Amino acid sequence: MAYTRAWRNFKRMQDMTVAAACLIYAAGALNALQRLPGGPAVAVRWTFLFPIAYLIPSLLLPLMIPPVRRWLKKYVWMSFQAGFGQTPGSVVVGVALLLGAGLFIWEEVGRAVRAGQLGANVFSAYAAGIGILAAQAVLTRALERSPEVQARIIEPGG
Repeated sequence: MAYTRAWRNFKRMQDMTVAAACLIYAAGALNALQRLPGGPAVAVRWTFLFPIAYLIPSLLLPLMIPPVRRWLKKYVWMSFQAGFGQTPGSVVVGVALLLGAGLFIWEEVGRAVRAGQLGANVFSAYAAGIGILAAQAVLTRALERSPEVQARIIEPGG
């Protein structure tokens, strides 16, 4: 099947959003490993162990609970129809939002270092966001199998 250019760009943007969010997270975690009070053991707990408890449910629950899955699938379809990932402006806005979240993580690590103590776990919140972004990328593929969607995303004669 040959998909429309808009759909290919949208799918690519969904995947790249997840990849960029993971890279930004990794950069923040490396920063935290070097700087957080309490040493590497505490940093690993705050940047990996606690966040994984948020990432897994935020990825799996939207895929496993039918009403949530339907809602998120509808949201993904509306995002496509709104042009997300299909224009330079929407790509710039998406990247800016991810970088803003990354800067927030960076600042929270700096705040913890200055205060000498850990506060709310921004890494868990960001991991939950990555889980939802990954669920959206998975649902993008599920949408491709829908006959109603296929009628709109497959090139004529494709």
